[in-house]
Amino acid sequence: MTFNWYIIFLTALIPLVTGFIWYSNMLFGNPWKKASGVDPEKAGGNMALIFGLTYFFGLLISASLISIVIHQMHIGSLYQGDENAMKEGSEMMNFLMANADKFRTFKHGALHGFIASLFFVLPIVGIISLFERKGWKYIMIHTGYWAVTLMIMGGVICAYF
Repeated sequence: MTFNWYIIFLTALIPLVTGFIWYSNMLFGNPWKKASGVDPEKAGGNMALIFGLTYFFGLLISASLISIVIHQMHIGSLYQGDENAMKEGSEMMNFLMANADKFRTFKHGALHGFIASLFFVLPIVGIISLFERKGWKYIMIHTGYWAVTLMIMGGVICAYF
């Protein structure tokens, strides 16, 4: 399995695109502003730095999602130190190649993206929000954003990586 850098660089843009839509006034922008207490007019900040770091963090997420949405990465890592198992023509390598396309669909990657949002994002956002004294609306807006974002990222990675 070759590493597809194009997909990594492409999927790293997804948090920016979904964030632009999700936090727009057409969807959840106004409820988010109210729940967070943030006034974008007064917030300021270096937008180039914010977008640049968002893209960088998107790269980290994309690279880590590979191991979550592509099952063959797990199997291969089990035998990484065994030179004989990973040789071309070995029983393990034949097994991996024969099953390389199983569960490599957008739908399957989206499912794993949703699972990651449910079991990683919700608890993390929830814990931070509780200590920041934010309400459930705030938690659900952010968790919903990450659920949609990770589902799209996971789907693209699983189908096209």
